[in-house]
Amino acid sequence: MQLTRVRIHPVKSFAGFDVPSASVLPWGLAGDRRWAVVDPEGAPVTAREENALLGLAATPLADDALRLGAERDAAGSLLVAAPRDAEPVAVGHSRQGTALPAGAEADAWISARIGRPLRLVWQPDPTARTVKPDYGGRPGDSLTLADASPLLLASEASLRLLNELAASDAAERGDAEPAPLVMERFRPNLVVDGETPFAEEAWTRVRIGDVEFRVEGCCDRCVMTTIDPTTLVRGKEPIRTLARHRRREGKTWFGVRLVPALDASSGDTVAVGDALHVLG
Repeated sequence: MQLTRVRIHPVKSFAGFDVPSASVLPWGLAGDRRWAVVDPEGAPVTAREENALLGLAATPLADDALRLGAERDAAGSLLVAAPRDAEPVAVGHSRQGTALPAGAEADAWISARIGRPLRLVWQPDPTARTVKPDYGGRPGDSLTLADASPLLLASEASLRLLNELAASDAAERGDAEPAPLVMERFRPNLVVDGETPFAEEAWTRVRIGDVEFRVEGCCDRCVMTTIDPTTLVRGKEPIRTLARHRRREGKTWFGVRLVPALDASSGDTVAVGDALHVLG
């Protein structure tokens, strides 16, 4: 089994992109979800409410800076420095409290594209936000502005089966065969080729390349997965199929949550092609 994709999401709810490798830090992959969008009162705004956020691009740069917009679109992109000297503002992210505002120019860039007043904020210290015990967090575990865990892993074998189930269910209903679901809907950081569908749900520890991770449980899925990442149109899949075949405890499940088993001084990386070994 090996790693087939490594994905970064620089701004929470923005589009993600593939990278050949990434540094693994205790709180997640370098460059992943240190930035987020909030409303003028500091309440988090995600693609669950504003589908159009999934159509926006951003790239992490050196020294925690960020490029908003596609790099090839120089006229429409905006360079944003990490606002280290800004006064903290209150935000509604759980266990976060405050963040640093990016400034009026970045706010205007996002607001113009979404069509309502919004602000861009940066998490200056990812060690301060803890992983909830409900999600397997232990003392010292921290994460970025991600929902529940430092990283999410998904399997290509599991996605293939999900697409087969969706096609079979559609035929049973007399519906046209649905377009295949793409992995981007589930926003994983790491994708593996897999062997047996959903085998990852039984893992407790894995090593990818030289980095060990704890597997802290399955990931319950929300309506954000129903937004097509290309058209930004919301539909019924994959929740409809997951609800029929992958429903437990009143929730639907796809992918597993990972916590790196390393300290802040580690400089380990994961890269496409790295072998995955199940340790427990």
